[in-house]
This record gives sequence, C-alpha cells and structure tokens, in this order.
Amino acid sequence: MTRLANRHNSINLAQGFPDNNPPPEILAALHRAADGPYHQYAMTWGAPRFRAALAAKINRFSGLALDPDRHLVVTCGSTEAMMVAMMTACNPGDQVIIFSPFYENYAADAILSGAQPIFVPLSPPDFKFDSETLARAFAQKPKAIILCNPSNPSGKVFTRAELLEIAGLAEKHDTFVITDEVYEHIVYPPHRHISFATLPGMFDRTITCNSLSKTYSMTGWRLGYVQASEAVIAQARKVHDFLTVGAAAPLQEAAVVGLEFPDAYYTHLLWEYTARRDVLLGYLARTGLAYTEPQGAYFVLVDISPLGFASDLEAAEWITRNIGVTGVPGSSFFREPVNHLIRFHFAKDEATLHAAGQRLLRLGAQKR
Repeated sequence: MTRLANRHNSINLAQGFPDNNPPPEILAALHRAADGPYHQYAMTWGAPRFRAALAAKINRFSGLALDPDRHLVVTCGSTEAMMVAMMTACNPGDQVIIFSPFYENYAADAILSGAQPIFVPLSPPDFKFDSETLARAFAQKPKAIILCNPSNPSGKVFTRAELLEIAGLAEKHDTFVITDEVYEHIVYPPHRHISFATLPGMFDRTITCNSLSKTYSMTGWRLGYVQASEAVIAQARKVHDFLTVGAAAPLQEAAVVGLEFPDAYYTHLLWEYTARRDVLLGYLARTGLAYTEPQGAYFVLVDISPLGFASDLEAAEWITRNIGVTGVPGSSFFREPVNHLIRFHFAKDEATLHAAGQRLLRLGAQKR
C-alpha cells in the first residue's frame, strides 16, 4: 500500500509510524554518542546503562521492581522481541493462541517457530472475546497466547476483568502469555493500560515485548526489549544472541535520555495523539461511514460496506487512486473472512490529517 501511495501521490495512512523526529534531547544525545566510544558491540543482551534506565522507567510506570541484569534482554525492535519470545516459549509442534484481528507478524512468528496458531476471534465493533471460545482454545493445551494490548489494528484496550479471565485460563492450563505492549503510553481515558505481568501470580508466566519506537518516534532505531522472569530471560538471551547478537550500541546510549524523561513527556504525548485522533475521527464522522473509536494506539478501522466494492482490497486501491488517501485492507489482519474494513492510522501531524480528512469527505458522495 505504501508503494501504491507513492505511485499516486496519496497521503499514506497505511504504514503506521510517526512522521515527527525523536525529541531534540534524544537527537542531541545521539550526536554525543556518535563522538563517544560506542561503536563496537554492546553487551549482547543490552548495554548496562540502557538496561538500568529501562528497568527504572518500567518500575516508575508499572511498579515492577526489575533487576536489569536478570529480567531484561534488549532486542532489535519489538519485531525481534516477539520472535525471541516465541522461540523461547515454543518448540516446533506446540500451539499458540492468537486473537483475530492481529498484527500480521504474529502468524508468521508462529510459523517461523514451528508452532501452530489457534485463532480466537474478537468480535467488532467492541472486539470482545467469547469466553467459551477462548476456554475451548486453552483446553487444547497451547504453549502460549499472544496478547497485543493496546491492540493493533483494532485500538482495543483490554479491561482488567478481561485480563484476569485470560490469566486464570493461562494458570489453569500452564500457558505462557506473550504480550505486545508497544502502545502502552497511547491509551485514551477512561481506558487504562494494565501490564499483564503486574497481575497477581502472572510475572513468572508473562513474556513482555515492547520497544521505544512509538513512544519516542524512533521506529528506525530498532530498540526493543523482552521482559520476563530470570529463568525465561536466561533462555531468551540465547535465542537473541544467535538471532542478532545485539542492538546498536550508540543508539542505546543516546536513548537513555528518553527513558529518563519526566512524566510530563508522556502526558504531552497522549495529548498530541488525542488531538490527532479527534481530527481524523471528526472527518470520518462527516463521511457517514461507521468506524471503531480507538481506545488506544493510533489506528481506526473504517467500515467501507456502503461504498459497494467487492472487497476491501479493491476499495483500498480505489480510494488510493481516486481519493488520494491510503489505508490497509482490513482482511490482512483477520483470520475470518472479514472484507469490509480498512485501517487508517493517525500518527501524522494535524495539517496532514486535515488534508487527508478533506479528501476523505469525498467518500460520502461515493456511498452506493
């Protein structure tokens, strides 16, 4: 979709990364790091100063008292973190529960690990799971369940009651919970992010995957991490070592500044994304098309059924060529035959979102 957007000079709301630079304090630290002695391998599982700052930041927001030497592995983005988690938890032939819709990599991660996915649907528009369906999936004795919270692509934030239900099943069936929490700081009130590892009795069976990419607008830096118990991390280090050896040393040094930002930074980050969300949703409301209001992250699924296209792919390509705004066909996120949704993201500056919104208003006239 990005290639198609470039071909047609379309506003790209498909590939979900921020269009602003990292904060200037981090960029200044990057210049200093470039002049420093940080150009050879860092410690395989993460530079000590980076891990110490990361552990302190996690403790500040979750209350978990992590030992940076025993509970963390620094990875090349959350993409590697997820792969490390899967290969640490699963042997070939094991089964893994994946909620649908899901971030595309999860199914591929299962395949690359030799694991078999068990898909459990989350029903639009509120994306709740059916308790009986989930219980039947756990009854198949999966080795792990993957939980994206806040969720890409749906923007769902799981409630404490939902998380406790998953926790109970995980404990009953001795299942790992692999969580993807990259959007932890982009959660819109009254919703609240709860890190799964903080739930009663869940620390030892939770493998948390996260990154700095979205929080500090540095998707190209590829700095992620795996957080887990000492026993799990001891194995995760081995997997990570043979996958990538280690994340970039100068970038770890520079990113320490961001990890030490005060709470005001995260308050402002949420304010920015709330404003961006309101801009795009305001235009979508004027088109008359139904959409899901995201509870977290920066994605919105739009129902394009009234436009009368045979598929979401046909619609996404037509909208790119004729309207000049590009999204992702929703079917790429679903195991089920869902073909009426397109995902747009709003991690753009407000001027770009206003320009995209003005173009999207033309969709109202295309409703068939």
